[in-house]
Amino acid sequence: MLSGSKHSFKIPQHAQGPPLRGPKSSDMNGKRNRSCQAFLCIPGEHILEEAARVRKVVRSRDGEGSILGTLYCTNLRVAFVPEPAPGDTAGAPRCSTCLHCEHDVALPCIGRLVAVNSFAKAKVLTASSTLKFIPEELVLYCRDFRVLRFRFHDSGLEPQASQVTLAIVQAQERSSGSAGTWYDSAAIRNLENAWLSAEESSSAPTLLFESPCDWEKELRRLGAAGWRVSPVNERFDMATSLPKYLWVPSRLLDNELKRAFGHFNARRIPRLCWHHPGGSDLLRTAGFHADSDPEKEDVRSVEALMLAGHTQCVIVETAADLPSPAEIQLSYLKLRALCLPDSSVADEKWLSALEGTHWLDHIRACVRKASEVAALLAERSRSVILQESDDRDLNCLLASLVQTLSDPHARTQAGFQSLLQKEWVVAGHPFLQRLNLLRDNDREESPVFLLFLDCVWQLLQQFPASFEFTETYLVALHDSSYIPFFSTLLFNCQWERDRRKQHRASNQIYAPVNGWREPPPLEILQKGGCLAKETGGPYLPTIWDWALRYTTQQRAQFRNPAYTRGSGSVLNGSSAPVGGDKLEAALSGNGAVYLFAKGALSPQTHLFPWKSGSLSRKGWRRAQSSESLSEQDRSLRSKPSGCPLQPDGLLLPASAGPLIRLWRRCYLRGSQEVQRGLFASTLAELTEELDLLRGRLTGEGTRLGDSPWWQQRAPAGGTGQHAEPPLASPLKAKRPGDWMAARPRCHAGDGRAPWAEPDLSAGPADEGGDLGL
Repeated sequence: MLSGSKHSFKIPQHAQGPPLRGPKSSDMNGKRNRSCQAFLCIPGEHILEEAARVRKVVRSRDGEGSILGTLYCTNLRVAFVPEPAPGDTAGAPRCSTCLHCEHDVALPCIGRLVAVNSFAKAKVLTASSTLKFIPEELVLYCRDFRVLRFRFHDSGLEPQASQVTLAIVQAQERSSGSAGTWYDSAAIRNLENAWLSAEESSSAPTLLFESPCDWEKELRRLGAAGWRVSPVNERFDMATSLPKYLWVPSRLLDNELKRAFGHFNARRIPRLCWHHPGGSDLLRTAGFHADSDPEKEDVRSVEALMLAGHTQCVIVETAADLPSPAEIQLSYLKLRALCLPDSSVADEKWLSALEGTHWLDHIRACVRKASEVAALLAERSRSVILQESDDRDLNCLLASLVQTLSDPHARTQAGFQSLLQKEWVVAGHPFLQRLNLLRDNDREESPVFLLFLDCVWQLLQQFPASFEFTETYLVALHDSSYIPFFSTLLFNCQWERDRRKQHRASNQIYAPVNGWREPPPLEILQKGGCLAKETGGPYLPTIWDWALRYTTQQRAQFRNPAYTRGSGSVLNGSSAPVGGDKLEAALSGNGAVYLFAKGALSPQTHLFPWKSGSLSRKGWRRAQSSESLSEQDRSLRSKPSGCPLQPDGLLLPASAGPLIRLWRRCYLRGSQEVQRGLFASTLAELTEELDLLRGRLTGEGTRLGDSPWWQQRAPAGGTGQHAEPPLASPLKAKRPGDWMAARPRCHAGDGRAPWAEPDLSAGPADEGGDLGL
């Protein structure tokens, strides 16, 4: 029990917490029982404490309001269940999904807890805090940039306010642990959610790349005739961080393939990511092992992997132009501190502080690098290899961005989800370390995946008709990164995920779901300890099971009504296809290997950094650097047809200053001036927003001819037109709250959907420089 006087409460660090109660405990009165029925507990979840008649603060255009409901603290999350509307059936659930989203927050997603009282200073609560007042308001600062505010009733319910507040603090402290702990406590049964599969069967399936069938299916779609699916790592005996199956050249046998593993860091050999319709191949690999001493046969195997049947190979040094994971983490921490409503930065210095985070600079670097690699693939048939020291961070980001730019299928919802499975989940991106969801390793934390989502959002703003999904979908995916109820982002590699599944299958006999089940008979126990009709027993679903969290109406907002399938190539800025006479001269030398780093191509005298059978400590032997790509791009401005193999659907975005903007809907959700939810709260609010945008279109469309040339963007899917913004930005907004009024309006005919956010093609001019907001 919690110790303390009437108005002073001590939060013990290792206390057992309040007695556990199930959602339908018999000792509750009728009113509480109806409230608990409205809150759907997932298997393994139990209520620790609750407070009735709590008001959740919400903000809209009309000002501040509140929603009356019940606040729950469970062993897995903090949940708020609104009271039924007057016309609803008493006690009916407010949401048909078993995982609420808008009003809930998982315990690991809580970044900071603040108790507020009108007669005392607000206090940040930790496990060792002493609460000397009864809280009137509880503020939850979430790691996904949400800010949840709950106000307690002031007529005799003060003990509930203190109890639920302290219960949340204790539950958050105990939430840190291993991924296996969450997997065991929050596992959901296949049988209980069989309706989800039927509901989602109408949509295109997401390839999880956990079976050879998925790899074969994707390889056939790409039309890569010279490649095959290799099961060489099916038992993870070659490399635990690699997927079970790899795409390798057809003429290379598995026995020959095994010779190459030992010569790369973490045994992550070169393998195919994507096949270009023009014949080029995109590969990814780790750096060469420092202690490697290859034999002649080993060199042949590595050569066959890297050249992949081509006469020309371009090695792309991923880390040469992109920020390191440590730099990404530092920038993200600065961005989070700046975007929270309690930021200490003065309004007139806010934009300069945003530039000082370097977050937008990192996005520009990623978009520019991906455009250059996409252009290399489109220019002629060659092998392009992304090489990173460990091949688990920036290679994931760059390979995914290149395919998003080059492959229209990757811009559909099913294709994008399959892309994330292939290049991030099974490829071994260490999600558990980088997102640090369970807070057990702060030194390895770095939101590389969230940086990638921001890059995709930038592409969505520049090419709104080229994506099947919307900004709402990207925000939902961003928020899923901090929900530990799904196996997709809870482990560091496929080997860890499979090992946890095998552990559950061998140890789970029966589980409490709406009551205890009878033990299965002996013949079922002999088949792995699982009920046959449940096909796998308790499990954590993937984040692609959107029906677990969102209703049908909400998921409909994931679809872009302006999406145009099969649109032609679109250029939108300073990145142009690599080609032209100067590049042809640079790539037509005697050597077949080039190194691409820092915007320049350098011919190499050797395919590998080995000399006389040993690795050269000085690294690559570089010839005189060729002309930089930026100079080649400028020479190509007058020759946009210098890319004969450019396929339909290739996107080449702009990466100049103000065209890379702040993702306001994601990062500024906690700001009082621009706070908004993931979905429109009511139909009236949605109608009001549509009327507002329609009025802007009517008022501004007549003045389109008078707007600057760089704002008159060609419609998406047009010919190879491009536009460059001016170096200085005309917008003079000084505060985050001024952006809503000061931003340029959405022009008719700019290729944007009428329901989309008004286009902000230039950022505020501040002493900090050009920024896109």
